Amino acid sequence: MVRRIASQVHKQAARLMRANYVKNEPVWFQAVLEHPPLPLPPRAPPVREDCRLPSSRKMRKPKTEPLPIFYLEDKVRRQFFRDHPFEAFRPVSVVEGREVEDEHPVRGKDWTRLAQRGLNPFPEDAVHFAVNLHNHHKMALSIAYTRAVAEFRSLRAGHDFANTFARMEAEAYGTVFPSEIDRTFEKEDAVYQSADRKVELDRGALLARKRWKAILDVDSGMGDFDRGQQYTKNWKQGVRPTYLPADEMVAMSEAGKPVQAMEQDHIAASLKFAEILTPNP
Repeated sequence: MVRRIASQVHKQAARLMRANYVKNEPVWFQAVLEHPPLPLPPRAPPVREDCRLPSSRKMRKPKTEPLPIFYLEDKVRRQFFRDHPFEAFRPVSVVEGREVEDEHPVRGKDWTRLAQRGLNPFPEDAVHFAVNLHNHHKMALSIAYTRAVAEFRSLRAGHDFANTFARMEAEAYGTVFPSEIDRTFEKEDAVYQSADRKVELDRGALLARKRWKAILDVDSGMGDFDRGQQYTKNWKQGVRPTYLPADEMVAMSEAGKPVQAMEQDHIAASLKFAEILTPNP
């Protein structure tokens, strides 16, 4: 008897009993019908030999990438910088304004010469001029590019000649054009001077923040420094020092006012003046 899977045993037994190959019902038959075994998990279908693809053929992946964006200006620009590589070293401003710059009024069929947009053209002007000749004047792209490059070189040569003769004329009248090395030294000196100037300004600001400053008059008649000998001599003789200016002492002595009273008045005036200058808390 062929081996059967557990989930098909009761089915095979039922078929055999219907065909009278099994006369008596097995003892386990009703129990298996009430509690059938679990089905097996599904299996992958067998591979058909007639539908198998050859191993050398590979499935092509679907294209999910966007198509490349192509502009005619990119092709002309690539060829232009291949023919003029040093034009890429010229400084170009890439600063954008708040608004998009309007297109030049000379365009389309009215643009027949590159000089219509200026005597000092840029590489982008030559590229747009070649594309304009191709689109609006029905000219082959190779011929349009050759003409645009020829006019570009002619205008650039004229501009360089004009700059050269203008420089020679200025030098003949006494103008001195510093070299790049001289300009570098001048910038370095300017940086050093600015640092020194900053130190001076900081020192002046520090002095300005001070509330009290001592202002000494060199020619005040103080005389030479005697290391306190005159002061000690006056002290031994009982002469009391006075701190009033000489002109005030002379004026008060002429008025007949004693020295002690003059000193007290001077101390009171100094205290009152200090109270006025002292800021309120």
